[in-house]
Formats: sequence, C-alpha cells, structure tokens
Amino acid sequence: MTPARAFHLITAVVTLAALLLQLVLSVSGAAVLLTEEMPSLGTRLWRLVSYFTIQSNILVAVSTVMLARDPQRDGQVFRIVRLAGLVGITVTGLVHFFLLRPLLDLTGWSAVVDTLLHVVVPVLCVTGWLVAGPRSRIDATAIAGATLWPVLWLAATLAVGGATDWFPYPFVNFREEGWPAVVVTCLGILVLFAALFVAVWFADRRLGRTREREPHS
Repeated sequence: MTPARAFHLITAVVTLAALLLQLVLSVSGAAVLLTEEMPSLGTRLWRLVSYFTIQSNILVAVSTVMLARDPQRDGQVFRIVRLAGLVGITVTGLVHFFLLRPLLDLTGWSAVVDTLLHVVVPVLCVTGWLVAGPRSRIDATAIAGATLWPVLWLAATLAVGGATDWFPYPFVNFREEGWPAVVVTCLGILVLFAALFVAVWFADRRLGRTREREPHS
C-alpha cells in the first residue's frame, strides 16, 4: 500500500467512525446542541443531516474512500466532491473554533465526537490534500459545483428555520440574532469560502509545478 493510499484510508476510517458515533448519539438522544425537549427520532435524524458539519464530513468520507481505492482518482464529479469536502471541512473547523467552541460544554462521547468531526477530520483532510494530493484536480467547473453546495445549504437552512423555528447553529438564527447580524455573519462565511477556493486553487497549481520539477528516480 502506498503512503498516499494509506493516508486517505486512515482519513476515511476516522471520518466514517466519527459519523457513525454521532449517528448513535443522535439515535440515543444524546445529540449535540439539542437542549430543549427531546424530538422524535425522525426529527433528530433530519436535524442531524442538516448540520453543515455532518455534510462536510460526509463529503470528506466519500472523497477519501474514492482516493483510498485509487489515489490518482479523477473525473468531474470527483473533483467537485473532493473540493467541496476539502473547503467545507476547513470552514467547519474554523467556524467551530471561532464561533461555536465557546458556546459548548461537552463531556463524554459527545466531546469525543465533537473533537473528531471538528478538529481531527479537518486536520487529516487538509494534511492529506497537501501531502498526497492528487494535484491538478481544481478547475472552474469544480469551483462552481463546489460553491453551489454551501449556497444551497444556507438558503435551505434559513428557509427551514423560518418555517420550523429550528436552526442548526446560533449564528443563522435570525429570530434570536436579528437579520442584520445573521446577514453580516453569513456574508463573512461566504467571503471565507471564496478566499479558501482561491487559496486552494493557487496552492494546487504551485504544488503541482513543484512536483513536476522534482527529479524522478
């Protein structure tokens, strides 16, 4: 097994284990950020998949499973999934560190899964991309496709929140925070996404050229 394949496999296993553990906690009723009355199982499950954290981890799991099978995997759908997962999980880690971590007081398995989903998986995914690539998988179509996901997530989150009065994160709760604060926060996150897309595209080109200049044994 090559080092690249092993790294992608480790990332995939850790991500899938974290998602499975979070699913178990949600089914059992020990779901993170649910502090009021216990909702039904169906409600807990759809709320679980509504979290950007869960969606970004799912994208990482899908792309790293693909790469564990073929470290040089390519294709337009793969490029979109890989880029969306990479940038999405980076935003997940940053938003958790700066906006959500001060609000949480977790213990036991909830603390374990929170660390896995928000810290360990982001570090593994970003490190794996920097070290193992694959390179030259970012183009305009991949960026457009990867951008569509967070925009649709935000629109759906606000629409569903307005209809059900439930929001996955405090900073999108316009009923509590007010529209001006929510708009400013969301615009800031979208700017962060744009900056990361540019940074990843630039880094991919530079790393690709560096690898091409390396002497081959």
